[in-house]
Amino acid sequence: MAKIRITKAFNFEMAHALKDHDGACRNIHGHTYELFVTIFGEPRMQDGHPANGMIMDFKMLKEIVNKHIVHHYDHAFVVSRKSPWANDPGAMNCKLIVLPFEPTSENLVAEFAHILNDVLPADAKLHSLRLRETTTAYAEWFASDNQ
Repeated sequence: MAKIRITKAFNFEMAHALKDHDGACRNIHGHTYELFVTIFGEPRMQDGHPANGMIMDFKMLKEIVNKHIVHHYDHAFVVSRKSPWANDPGAMNCKLIVLPFEPTSENLVAEFAHILNDVLPADAKLHSLRLRETTTAYAEWFASDNQ
């Protein structure tokens, strides 16, 4: 059977600030992120199974990504634990996520890969992620680069 890749796109709004950045990104600012999740595998060939002919039902992939990433990060302010904003979460009066790293696209896409690798079904392997921060800038993670 052929190996096939399927991709689903997700959108979420997120603000961040990069503590040590030497430009405008050190300020609180937000993006409309677009996350492309690509999985690969062999389509199931099992008559009578609801996912017959599929690697994974897109609905199931949507539920997993929404639960573990989108709903968590959507409309959040994300900072490094070294950020001054991390020290007094109540002062921000917002949905604050404090990470052990700077919330760059590169670090976020690697974190999202780690999360998804832990929760995807065994027969649906994560192939790649693309996290688009702006219309012209994105970071990518590939399983083949991280073995």
